[in-house]
Amino acid sequence: MKFAVFFLATFLVASQCHGGSFRSFPLEMPTGYGDGVSHDDVRCASWRLAVEAQNIFGFETIPEQCVDSTAAYIEGGQYQSDSKTVNQQVFFYASDLKIQDNDVVIFNVDGTVLSNIPYYSQHGYGSEKFNSTRYDEEFVNKGDAPALPETLKNYNKLLGLGVKIIFLTGRLTDKKAVTEANLRKAGFHTWEKLILKEPSNGQNTLEYKSTERGKLVQQGYRIIANVADQWSSLKGGNQGLRSFKLPNPLYFIE
Repeated sequence: MKFAVFFLATFLVASQCHGGSFRSFPLEMPTGYGDGVSHDDVRCASWRLAVEAQNIFGFETIPEQCVDSTAAYIEGGQYQSDSKTVNQQVFFYASDLKIQDNDVVIFNVDGTVLSNIPYYSQHGYGSEKFNSTRYDEEFVNKGDAPALPETLKNYNKLLGLGVKIIFLTGRLTDKKAVTEANLRKAGFHTWEKLILKEPSNGQNTLEYKSTERGKLVQQGYRIIANVADQWSSLKGGNQGLRSFKLPNPLYFIE
C-alpha cells in the first residue's frame, strides 16, 4: 500500500542584505508523519534546501532549532556525499572539453578547498554570529585547516587533465603566507595563482571576485569552471563556462 503524504514548508525572506532577518512559517503535516523523524528535522532540511537554492539569504545565523539537524547533516555523511556529487560534475564537465593551455578552474578557499567545519563545529554550526577577529585567530592564523576531501580528489583529477588551478579568496593579502602553507599542508601542492584581497579594497565579495575574474580573462585565461560554496563567489561578471555550487548551510556571505 502506498501512502501519499503532503507537507507545506513556506519560507519568506524579509531582507536581501547581509545580516537581514527572515521569517519562516511552521511546517504543517499530519500527526504521525515520518516514523522517527522529528518535525524540526524535516523543516530544517527544507530550510537548507532553500538556502542552497538562494531562496533564503541575508541571514546572520541559522535557526536555533536547526543546530542539531545541521550538525547531523555535516557530520553524518550527507554533506560529504553532496560535496562529492558536485565535484564529480566539475570533473565530468572538464573531461568533455578539449583542454587548452590557458584553461583554468577557479576555486574559492574557505568552505570550498579548506574545510572550516572544525571552526564552526565549535561555534554552534552557524548559530553564532560571525566574528572575523575570532575566525582569524582560532582558524586562519593556525594554518592547519584540513582539505575538503572530495575537493582534493577533484583537484588532483583536474591537474591530470592538464587544467590549471587558480585559488580566489576573500582572505586579505596579509594572510598569504599562512594560506599558502595551509594549502600545501592539506595536499594542494601546486597552483597557477593564489589571489587574495587588498585591505584597501572596499568591494563586497560579488564585486571583488567579478573584478578579479575579469582580470584573468584579460590576461588570456579561459575560465572553464568556477567552484565555490557561496553564491556571491559565483555570480556577477566573467563567470566562466560553468559555475558549480558546493553545499554550505552554515553562513551567508554577500
